[in-house]
Amino acid sequence: MSCMIPEHYEPVHTIPARQAMRYFPQARTLAEMTTIGVGGSVAKVANVHSREEFIAALTETVENAEELLVVGGGSNILASDADFPGTVVHDTRAEIEILSEDSCGGARMRVSAGTPWDEVVVYAIEHGWMGLECLSGIPGTAGAAPVQNIGAYGQDVSGTIAAVRTFDRKYCTQRTFFRSDLDFGYRYSVLKESILSGRWGKSPRWIVLDVEFQLRRATLSEPIQYAQLAAYLGVEVGKRVPATDVRAAVLELRAGKGMVLDDSDRDTYSLGSFFTNPVLDVEAARNLPEAAPRFTVRDNSAINQIGAAAPKIPGQVKTSAAWLIAHAGFNPGFRISAHASLSTKHVLALTNRGQATATEIGELARKIKAEVAAKFGVTLEAEPITIGIEI
Repeated sequence: MSCMIPEHYEPVHTIPARQAMRYFPQARTLAEMTTIGVGGSVAKVANVHSREEFIAALTETVENAEELLVVGGGSNILASDADFPGTVVHDTRAEIEILSEDSCGGARMRVSAGTPWDEVVVYAIEHGWMGLECLSGIPGTAGAAPVQNIGAYGQDVSGTIAAVRTFDRKYCTQRTFFRSDLDFGYRYSVLKESILSGRWGKSPRWIVLDVEFQLRRATLSEPIQYAQLAAYLGVEVGKRVPATDVRAAVLELRAGKGMVLDDSDRDTYSLGSFFTNPVLDVEAARNLPEAAPRFTVRDNSAINQIGAAAPKIPGQVKTSAAWLIAHAGFNPGFRISAHASLSTKHVLALTNRGQATATEIGELARKIKAEVAAKFGVTLEAEPITIGIEI
């Protein structure tokens, strides 16, 4: 079989609209830059429009020893009400470039870090490429996707990433990470580890410039792995359906949980799933109530082929943070003040009802964490990056 280049080849596609975003270029507070709408003023903001401007802004923060925060869609940042003393860099680039596409090797595309994530999913589905359809409706940008190894409904972005081009803040040079270099795990990568280490502030040592994806050519989805999604589609787990149907179903499921940005819905003024699903050893999992969900944990760093399933990790069990929160006594809409509450649709989202402070959101998170630990002996971990707030 020969490998054919498509007749209608699009080398570069610029995204004209900033969809699924709440960030405004004129913003001067972290409340204006984040989907939860809390946070203090920022000392300096750099909105960059090209790779050269991006690198220049990052280099300047290194040379001036400034605290750095790179903000994309602001959907994973909980910042305190205090002023942020450093520089916020916002990548406004929104470009997708097809590097190759044929019937043998599939498609490879390069996406600038500032591109709204959901636009990447739409582009892939419209071109008949599978592997991102379950990630529909996730807010934020492409640059954040590999840092957090975003995932939903049984699909992780690590399964499609081929390479990530970064700016190394230590040496002020560019570095390319290939998939095997990124040490992907559940909501984890080597890029995120550099944040967790505490040495580089609240942005990684390696700032994402562009992401390259390798996708299979197929109008059908990957095999559906998530039971709720399969039931919603009316198919068995493991079946494949048109990717457009998967996207539609995922968007409906997410909207039902308040997880698709909608300015008229205060439930969407959140940071999405606030706590990650706890990963336990077998012994700790045995101590959970019998009804508590138990899921397989997979080793995303061990994928040896784009699109292949990650192997199971023996001795590890993942449970549901939402189940633990609900069974610790928290119902949808639980609030500690008039302005800070759980979503009325889903207990895993903490929401700003209009005038919440970061202090109130932090207090709500700590209360939930303490109650879950007291009842189940499980310590919940916050998924968002926190600035000036202890959870």
